[in-house]
Amino acid sequence: MKTTILSILGLMLLTVSCSQEPTLQKYFVEHAESKDFILLDVAPNFMKADKKLKLTPEEQTALNSMQKLNVLALQATPTNKAQLKAEQKKVEKLLKGEEYEELMHIGAPDKGAAIHMVGEGDAIEEFVVYVHNQENGMAVVRILGEDMNPNNIMTLVGLLQKGNLDLEQLKPLEQLMTAKK
Repeated sequence: MKTTILSILGLMLLTVSCSQEPTLQKYFVEHAESKDFILLDVAPNFMKADKKLKLTPEEQTALNSMQKLNVLALQATPTNKAQLKAEQKKVEKLLKGEEYEELMHIGAPDKGAAIHMVGEGDAIEEFVVYVHNQENGMAVVRILGEDMNPNNIMTLVGLLQKGNLDLEQLKPLEQLMTAKK
């Protein structure tokens, strides 16, 4: 009898401790298999450094701080305008949560971009870039890492410009952000 009661209490504690709150991670997982969304996972070795490209210690540190980059995008079509607005509201609500600190926001209601982070100072775990455009769609980019800082992100952007990036894996995102005719 005692064992049964303890088992039930343990199960109740486990159930209560598991958060049912929506998170950005759950949002990515829920939409990963959807035919409407484009999902890209990019590993840190996304750069194919050629022999001429020498990384500075700062660039190497920035690259090492990144564990992965996830992109989830929804392209606008003539038939999914309501879905696009609904998904934008979901993402914006998630990013207004306590754990995300907004670093920058630009744009208007019909198009814009925002950068958020999780963590503090030199111990940032996640950067989130959210872009939306009613004509083209929306994309959420999660940069996950360990002990990242804003300088690391700026350095990574510089590496994208400097390095020999394999752009094939980013084609779907490029198509999303290209204006429709």
